[in-house]
Amino acid sequence: MNLLLLLIVPLLTALAVLLSANGRQVKWLSFIGSLAQLALAFILLYTFEEERATGNTAQMLFEQRYPLFQSLNISLHFGVDGISVVMILLTAFVSIAGVLVSWNIEKMTKEFYFLLLLLGLGAYGFFISLDLFILFFFLEISVIPKYLLIGIWGTGRKEYSANKLALMLMGGSALILVGILGLYFVAGHSFDLTEIAKTTIPGNIQMIVFPLLFVGFGVFTALFPLHTWVPDGHSSAPTAGSMFLAGISMKLGGYGCLRVATYLLPEGAKEYANIIIALSAIAILYGAFATMMQKDLKYINAYSSVSHVGFSLLGIGMLTQTAITGALIQMVSHGLMTALFFAVIGMIYDRTHTRMVAEMGGLMKVMPFIATIFFIVGLCSLGLPGLSGFVAEMTVLVGSWQNNDVFHRVATIAAAMSIVVTAVYILRAIARTAMGPIKNAAFLQLKDAAWNEKLAAIILVAGILSIGIAPNWLNELLRPAAEIIMNRIAGK
Repeated sequence: MNLLLLLIVPLLTALAVLLSANGRQVKWLSFIGSLAQLALAFILLYTFEEERATGNTAQMLFEQRYPLFQSLNISLHFGVDGISVVMILLTAFVSIAGVLVSWNIEKMTKEFYFLLLLLGLGAYGFFISLDLFILFFFLEISVIPKYLLIGIWGTGRKEYSANKLALMLMGGSALILVGILGLYFVAGHSFDLTEIAKTTIPGNIQMIVFPLLFVGFGVFTALFPLHTWVPDGHSSAPTAGSMFLAGISMKLGGYGCLRVATYLLPEGAKEYANIIIALSAIAILYGAFATMMQKDLKYINAYSSVSHVGFSLLGIGMLTQTAITGALIQMVSHGLMTALFFAVIGMIYDRTHTRMVAEMGGLMKVMPFIATIFFIVGLCSLGLPGLSGFVAEMTVLVGSWQNNDVFHRVATIAAAMSIVVTAVYILRAIARTAMGPIKNAAFLQLKDAAWNEKLAAIILVAGILSIGIAPNWLNELLRPAAEIIMNRIAGK
């Protein structure tokens, strides 16, 4: 498996889009390109499993190294483990769904799809990079497209939201860059993640560098209290932009918190674990209660994302193998679930021209497919067994409960309490939106989902069900990588 294909395919697709003659051609090229990316992701999964089945126990598979700046020891060093493969699959799923739900975009279609494809390119590069400088480079690729997507194609206070998002993410990037440079100078002038992992980094250095990296990546994944860009960014972004922001971009932060900060600086992780746990528990409860107060569907999903992502950070902070595995499953589950949620909200808004729950009602009568998908994603969000949300959150809670001290148990109980609050706001939103009488006579003429919207929803629902009904494949894929991280934390 040549990992460069994961970069070449979206790059060639993006260039083809720029050279396209009309909007229809742009859309079909983007769809074909994203379909090729999904096929590549499944081929990667298959070849990865085949390689593991032959007894290959290397930490990273399919490694490739191309010297870039030899004087600074910067190289294009790529490789994947189970975590990377899962994140690449998630990116491919959300990418093709985002392309499909944007089929009705008419304003600057070429530029819109180019930026979407650029976001996917940045995510693929980030997840396969083993050189921290290149990893940082791909992280930055994802910031500018977000700013432009919100600022040009967004709604509401889009300029304010775009500026806020860009400034906060760039602030996080600055912290990450300082942390990476700290590792570079301490680890013998190397940006290579695998080489740094072999270096003994003094404890006092870890106490300084770990918070820089964890907080920097934490900004991307809505670490409390640096989450304030999330509601505004999500609410103002176009539908596909919201799907990418919540489904992929927030996972870049979680991946960085685990792969870079926690794995490379285990002593720092253990020292700051209780702070991470406390902030995560606050985020989970705060996000849930804040969501109860929202009346706009996008704000409901945005604030609930703060709560759900808190489970990922809680799992990382607990530093047990089960909790870390749960954190990774939660990243995937939340990525699929929240992308689908924003897709459905976009479908509803395109037809009703409102996102206010109070102005809706009875949508099941006129849009049965859209309303049914709304039911499914809502039930996934509240943790219904059989869907991915249940598997992810239960794994985090079980792993968290394995810590015997009072503080960890209290944080686990607090996180579990949010499930009740989640059920309240999800069921209320579904009831007021899809059930009951139709409040607006104009809604009687609304049409159900088009073919492209149905296909996007089916793809994401398939991902949610594959985890919820048969989670063992995902657990087995993640387990070896989680063991390696835990062994490093334990000093083995």
